[in-house]
Amino acid sequence: MGNGLPSAFGRPDRGGDRYGGGGFDRRGGRGGGMGGRSGQPGESLRKPKWDLSRLPKFEKNFYKECPTVTNRSPAEIQKFLDENQITISDGHTAPKPCLRFDECGFPEYVLRQIKHNQWEKPTIIQSQGWPIALSGSDFVGIAQTGSGKTLGFILPALTHISAQPYLNPGDGPICLVLVPTRELAQQVQAVAQEFGQLSKIKNCCVYGGAPKGPQIRQLERGAEICIATPGRLIDLLESGKTNLQRTTYLVLDEADRMLDMGFEPQIRKILEQVRPDRQTLMWSATWPNEVRKLAEDFLKDYIQINIGALTLAANHNILQIIDVCQEYEKEQKLMKLLDEIMQERENKTIIFMETKRKCEDISRKMKREGWPVLAIHGDKSQQERDWVLGEFRSGKTPVMIATDVASRGLDVDDIKFVINFDYPNCSEDYVHRIGRTARSNNTGTAYTFFTAGNAKQVHDLINVLQEANQTINPKLIQLAESTRGMMGKGRGRYQSFNK
Repeated sequence: MGNGLPSAFGRPDRGGDRYGGGGFDRRGGRGGGMGGRSGQPGESLRKPKWDLSRLPKFEKNFYKECPTVTNRSPAEIQKFLDENQITISDGHTAPKPCLRFDECGFPEYVLRQIKHNQWEKPTIIQSQGWPIALSGSDFVGIAQTGSGKTLGFILPALTHISAQPYLNPGDGPICLVLVPTRELAQQVQAVAQEFGQLSKIKNCCVYGGAPKGPQIRQLERGAEICIATPGRLIDLLESGKTNLQRTTYLVLDEADRMLDMGFEPQIRKILEQVRPDRQTLMWSATWPNEVRKLAEDFLKDYIQINIGALTLAANHNILQIIDVCQEYEKEQKLMKLLDEIMQERENKTIIFMETKRKCEDISRKMKREGWPVLAIHGDKSQQERDWVLGEFRSGKTPVMIATDVASRGLDVDDIKFVINFDYPNCSEDYVHRIGRTARSNNTGTAYTFFTAGNAKQVHDLINVLQEANQTINPKLIQLAESTRGMMGKGRGRYQSFNK
């Protein structure tokens, strides 16, 4: 195919000391005990003193442009970028996008699996992201959930891994994927397993709420890909059960969500344990200042691409309906709404609540009244959560009540309805919640109960609705104008809506 990739993900011979110059012991931690229990997470981890001149060299540029891509005119490329709202960061020249799978340079058996999955063409983020990732550049991708980003970093990871020497006993992973939740970790692992088994590349999933023993044994047996939540990985690093000395391909998935969940200290500690000349890919649905600062601190000369508007934006395939109501009305409105939804042929529905307690209270009431409903939240064991998700995926239980534990990384493509019983604390979470529907170019509907108690979010919500060309409830505009009046900012900002 003239792609410049290692033949059939062929692996080079073993050889050489791969730990020279790291400046720390072989396990990458302090060599014993669980560590960090009396202080901050990762407190006992020493920052290595990297000597790049003594570290083994590694290859990370595997991209050779396909002649078909080369021959596309600048006008054709610009048309593709404009039609798909692709913005590339100033000052960088990114490789041209690949519009077909066979233009990306992946081996034939990967293309056969893609054909078996009946995928017609790369998603937008894959078209532009694969050439950048395969070329070895640091990369920031901003795209909505459900856009195909998991495959966007897994296939280049397999290419990268296949060009590195085999793991020796005691080696940690070559590819590390950091994710915010167990559910997202399992989703990424499913993709890594589907394609990694074709080239005998092993993976492991490391997250809290599950026994450490099996996870440690998988790491010790040699897993080239480790998909991890930050807390559990810090635990294993501090106890010397794994290390990141071999990690040369690093992915931060759902970076904004990880920071929202308070993982920034753990992420920074983890990134210190990875050699600084690694390749780093950061994926996020939004681009707040905290995420930008993390990218500036840990990525080098990165190429940033944005799919869609740079402002907070929801999937335009979602019909957004806002019901401005009183708090005491919400339960009755929910039951009436579900009565209507259950009449639909496709009725898989997820209902978001603010608290774990409310999840349990509402689900118990609904079960007593005969509703086919289950609940999922952070207090559920991993076994319970897996079972609930299995029942929901299969359609045996078409209604699931959840906290924000399910707002991202929930791999269910056929959710038709999202109901925000409680509006979230930030509008980024609203966008992610409703993004559980209308995945993979499907359509969906999101209902939201919005009360005066949510007034501080009203302006953000209206901006999201306006950007997606949604009809805006006049009561929502009234609430927005009243909050502006109370702040002394005058009136009239929303007069042009819905004309």
